Amino acid sequence: MSTTMTTSRRIRPGIVTLWVAQVALAFFFVMAALPKLTADPAMVEQFGSIGAGQWFRYLVGSLELAGAIGLLIPRLCGLAASGLVGLMVGATITNVFVLGISPAIPLAFLVFAAAIAWFRRASVRELVRR
Repeated sequence: MSTTMTTSRRIRPGIVTLWVAQVALAFFFVMAALPKLTADPAMVEQFGSIGAGQWFRYLVGSLELAGAIGLLIPRLCGLAASGLVGLMVGATITNVFVLGISPAIPLAFLVFAAAIAWFRRASVRELVRR
C-alpha cells in the first residue's frame, strides 16, 4: 500500500512582494555600483567634487555591490538592507550639503531599503543571537 504525500506551500503575497522589492533594489544597487567601480568619468568627477579621494568611490561602489548581493541572500537580507540605509543616509547628506544636488534618488533607495530592513528585522535579530 503506497501513500502519496503531497506538501503544498501557501504562497504568501507579502513575502513575494518583499522578495520582488529586494531583487529590484539589488538590481538598482548593482547598476549604481558599476559606474563607480569601472571609473566612469562622471563618477570620477563627482567623487572628485566630494573631496575624499577616489578611494572613497571604490569604497562606496564596493559597499553598494556587497549590499546588493546581501539582499539576495535570505540570511543576510535584513542586515544588508540596514547597511544600505546607512549608506543612503550618507549619500543624501552628501548630495544636499556637499554637492548641492537633489537627494531624490538616494532618498528613494533609502525608503525602500528601510522598508526591507523593517520587514526583515527578525533575520537581523537571529544573526545577532548567533
